[in-house]
Amino acid sequence: MKGVEISVGRVSRSYGDFKALDDVSVHIKKGEFFSLLGPSGCGKTTLLRIIAGFDFPDQGSVAFDSKDILPLPPEKRQSNTVFQTYALFPHLTVYENIAFPLRLKHVDKTTLDQKVHEYVRLVQLEEHLYKKPSQLSGGQKQRVAIARALINEPRVLLLDEPLSALDAKLRQNLLVELDLIHDKVGITFIYVTHDQSEALSVSDRIAVMNQGKVLQIGTPYEIYEAPATRFVAQFIGETNIFNCTILSCEPYEKEYLIRVDVPQLKGEVYVTDAEPQKVGAEMDFTVRPEKVRISANAPRSNHAYLNTFKGVVEEPVYSGFQSKFYVKLEQAIDTQVKVFKQHTAFLEDGPDIEWKDTVHVSWTAQDGYLVKDVK
Repeated sequence: MKGVEISVGRVSRSYGDFKALDDVSVHIKKGEFFSLLGPSGCGKTTLLRIIAGFDFPDQGSVAFDSKDILPLPPEKRQSNTVFQTYALFPHLTVYENIAFPLRLKHVDKTTLDQKVHEYVRLVQLEEHLYKKPSQLSGGQKQRVAIARALINEPRVLLLDEPLSALDAKLRQNLLVELDLIHDKVGITFIYVTHDQSEALSVSDRIAVMNQGKVLQIGTPYEIYEAPATRFVAQFIGETNIFNCTILSCEPYEKEYLIRVDVPQLKGEVYVTDAEPQKVGAEMDFTVRPEKVRISANAPRSNHAYLNTFKGVVEEPVYSGFQSKFYVKLEQAIDTQVKVFKQHTAFLEDGPDIEWKDTVHVSWTAQDGYLVKDVK
């Protein structure tokens, strides 16, 4: 691996009375594609700027391969940053924009030309080599910015919301290209985004942040399937989430079968957990909409602990590859359960469940998850 291992230890940063970072610790592996994910103002860009050397913490440490880099200026940190705004020189061609960092180092002409062509090929801009930024699309400009950042051969590339100015389809295409570039160059990438789908798509691991704190660090699968807090569960994807009280907890196969009272559902729900939970404890219960089944008839299942509720479709939303259903429950008319149903077969007459239909929604004990706090 050509990248660096990055250790951020108990970093805090305040601006007046506003605490942008509050005792943040993160360990990023060498060569990893690591994302800092969270809403605007959560501290992710502040943390990136501190790693880059554009800002300094009030306390804490930042190390590359166990070496303290806080005393070093940005140009000595073996890192480069790609910004949302591209920051290209409008009067220079693609070639000259990418060559600029090497010209500052007085690299000889032959080496410079070889390197520029190498990185132009990497970002697939060979046909646009002598165009100026005004002649390029947004995605092409961002690829120029990426090539210019990489030509210095940094050990870590810092990307601050690099795709947010692009339209949705172009953003998705460039995201795939960015992941391929990471695989080819093999250095450490730190990617700042507020878009959870972007982070889930390309990251080896993700740090979810809110209000200056890191709430959870894990793989995309861990973050989505096993959120650590109510905020993470709601911020990553869509979910149904309710307050609950633990009624019983018994060993079940290799886990624990937990029965909870959910006041919003006016009923009890079974859920499994890897850890035992204390009877009487208040927690949050969550189940993802795609894990909830919906049918016109009561479900037939051999599953011993199937959670089933009857209700009426209050709002169906057809979106091509799937339908979303908002179901008002019969026994708890103030509560909706959100259901996603994938369309895996041709629908000649449209979806078979429609507005105002009476339906049954169900999920197994293994489909739900207990969130360890109620904040």
